Amino acid sequence: MDLNLLIGLNALLLEESVTGAAKRMNLSVPAMSRMLGRIRGAVGDPILVRAGSKMVPTPRALELRGPVNAIITDAFKLLCSEKEGRTPSSLERTFTLRASDMFAGPFAARLAEIVRAVAPNVMLRFAPEGDEDLESLREARVDVELGVVGATEPEIRVQTLFWERLVGVVGAGHAVAHSEMTLKLFSELTHVSVSRRGRPRGPIDVILDRSNLLRKVALVVPNFYAALFAVAASDLTVAVPRRLAESAQSLLPIHIFALPMSIEPFPVSQAWHPRFDADPAHKWLRESVRAAIKLEFLQSTHGTPRNGAPGEDQPAPPHGLRPVRTR
Repeated sequence: MDLNLLIGLNALLLEESVTGAAKRMNLSVPAMSRMLGRIRGAVGDPILVRAGSKMVPTPRALELRGPVNAIITDAFKLLCSEKEGRTPSSLERTFTLRASDMFAGPFAARLAEIVRAVAPNVMLRFAPEGDEDLESLREARVDVELGVVGATEPEIRVQTLFWERLVGVVGAGHAVAHSEMTLKLFSELTHVSVSRRGRPRGPIDVILDRSNLLRKVALVVPNFYAALFAVAASDLTVAVPRRLAESAQSLLPIHIFALPMSIEPFPVSQAWHPRFDADPAHKWLRESVRAAIKLEFLQSTHGTPRNGAPGEDQPAPPHGLRPVRTR
């Protein structure tokens, strides 16, 4: 079945002329005549017949005029609707973002504010981190993954949003809150470990091992906010992402300090499947994520001062697409 015949049939029915249909379709008159012959064979009807110096439609052609035009119109709307300027305000959609509280805590409210301002019928659903399986991105069960994106496949698009680093946190009334933190003093504190899999050891323990130091982990929790609440109400300490600690500082009586060890900053990224590269709604979502981060950073720059070296947690360049290295 050659569906182009429907386009030709629609032009013939609108123009009631082979010459006029040829001009409408940007074809030569002989080519349009050949198409009319094929249409007559497919439909089993002459469609247009000569009446003196002009051509007139057959009864069958008149029956087809409305349905054929509707089909062609719907087809063009289907293929061209996004190019015609569909705006976020017309969206009625739920986006699923997979992220830990490292991202959701500092930025979810700002992102919701941006989205609600221009797309009131859009809902954001934050799903917890789990196995980070690629199938959820491939099958569109997850629209965007946010956070530290680990090993993935070359097909997955990954965009660095900003660079983050760990800081130490103790309760505001802790005995060491205003002390100079050394590696030995840090190792002697009682620690909280944050691990979804319940692991008490992590990169900090590897660094301490090199200096023949050992820390005591008294509590293992599955997320950072649970750790921060525990620290605020005890003499425990924890290492968490800096931006998360600073967003929690206005809510909890905590003190933030620089870790007495060298831990490289890590990228916080967003990842998605290339099936959504050209989807305007999904592109708008990704741009909104970046806008939320930019606004939060601007507020931190012009509002409450942030600790740490300048520049290391600044947003990545706007079009910084890069593949993720396999860990």
